[in-house]
Amino acid sequence: MVFMPTEPTSKLERALKKTEHLLKKKYPKRHEHYILEDFFCFHQDRGSIIDWNEARNILVTEDFIIGLIEGLEQEVGSASSVIMYNIGKSWGIKDAAFFKNWFEKEYEYEKGINHYPLPYVLEAWWWPFTTQGWGNWEVDLSDQKNGFMFINIFDSAVARTLGDVGKPVCHIYAGLFAGFFSGLVQKQLNCIEIHCYAMGETYCKFLLGKKDRLDAATFWMNEGATAKDIEKRLQGGDYLK
Repeated sequence: MVFMPTEPTSKLERALKKTEHLLKKKYPKRHEHYILEDFFCFHQDRGSIIDWNEARNILVTEDFIIGLIEGLEQEVGSASSVIMYNIGKSWGIKDAAFFKNWFEKEYEYEKGINHYPLPYVLEAWWWPFTTQGWGNWEVDLSDQKNGFMFINIFDSAVARTLGDVGKPVCHIYAGLFAGFFSGLVQKQLNCIEIHCYAMGETYCKFLLGKKDRLDAATFWMNEGATAKDIEKRLQGGDYLK
């Protein structure tokens, strides 16, 4: 888990803020920090982990993920999925604002983030998540002009932990994508998981888009449609009928 950099508000936070990434301090212009040993700086004497983006990280086990999800289910029942989605969405909105500033500062770009190819921007955003254990991804932008797109996650931390439970479980990912992309393009977008590793699939697939596309896909899912069915119907423009 990662805590994004914020303005320190307490003595403890100010002390943690002073903790520096030693490799970044030595090579401030370096960008090839893609492996775990370079991306993270482990300060064993302080018990803290700082990543290249100067965010504080904590390591959690699969038991933490199970406890979080099962605890929410016991407290609020089926609404736990909505809570996890909203947690992810709030995270994504904040991360979009942080990423825009980081992207331009890290690579010393004079133009704003919107002047650069979207695939390049998105890879710059996601690879730290891969390093942090959230899984590899694949983004299909071919239907972007039609108001939706698909995102595949391989080795989801949540689905891998819960195993085959017969239903989508990666609600925090869906919320994260909805929040981040909404913040990035300044338009309200939603996201749902249309098939999941926890349903016996080999990877998790998410649909991101405008409300009418998501409403149609949700209805079809409730009627028993598969991810391939949904993809075909959206590409055929069924949501307009």
